[in-house]
Amino acid sequence: MNIQFATMMIAIIMATGLVVTVVGLNFLIGGGEFFFGRPRLDFLRSRKGANGFAFGFRWNHVKEPAKFDRIKIALYNPFGSPTQIEIQSKYTGGNTNFAEDLDLGPSMGKLIKVISGPEKMDASIMVEVSASADGVSHQYMMSVDKFLKKLGLAPFSMDEYKKKFERKAPKVLYPTVKRSFVADPLPATGGAKLKIAANPEFAEDFSGATGGDAGAAVENFDVKKVWIEPGCIVCDACETIIPEVFEVQDATCVIRSGAPLTDGLRIQEAAEACPVEVIKFDR
Repeated sequence: MNIQFATMMIAIIMATGLVVTVVGLNFLIGGGEFFFGRPRLDFLRSRKGANGFAFGFRWNHVKEPAKFDRIKIALYNPFGSPTQIEIQSKYTGGNTNFAEDLDLGPSMGKLIKVISGPEKMDASIMVEVSASADGVSHQYMMSVDKFLKKLGLAPFSMDEYKKKFERKAPKVLYPTVKRSFVADPLPATGGAKLKIAANPEFAEDFSGATGGDAGAAVENFDVKKVWIEPGCIVCDACETIIPEVFEVQDATCVIRSGAPLTDGLRIQEAAEACPVEVIKFDR
């Protein structure tokens, strides 16, 4: 019986210790998040004169995606006059760390005059940064003395703050396709020679410089049908000779729609110039 009682007490103590440990860890994590993980509001040096208010805002935009675009500065002065002043302004803001230098108008000058006077001892200032579209806001409550101190000791101008804390957009890299301009070797033709006007060996056949049949003009003819068999290497020879009929594309050559087939000599020349002999036609 005593052993069972002792075992039960040990189990209770261990369970209690586990619960206390878990609660303590949660408290520490929550406290650390509150003091070190919440968004940071920084006071900056304004260039807008007496009515200006410059600030920077930093937060974990991955954990809390929102576009903060509104600020409110409120004076709570229950024992002085006026008892309350509230200033609101909307700005561009952003989805990541940003800085703004705002002209808040005469109300800001009035607020500074009030909190700098003799009735400021029990007053407090609340600065609220909010995202109007996302319904998210963060409030920063402080004494008047602390507010004035932050204004007077602002360490950065807006440009310096942006340079130090704004997130830079990653550079966009555009991959390029590697191309080779070295063509595959042409297939062997068995030593065949092309009988075309550009070949010096057959220049006399096309020039008409000699007598007899060799110098006679060659009569043109119509072609009934022309087609491309598989195996085209897109060398552009046929389109160079008679572009009205042949169109070289990325992977093969095609016959143009409505191509004129009345210039049989040039079609024949294109067929004879084809290094892989895939151009066929019927006279």
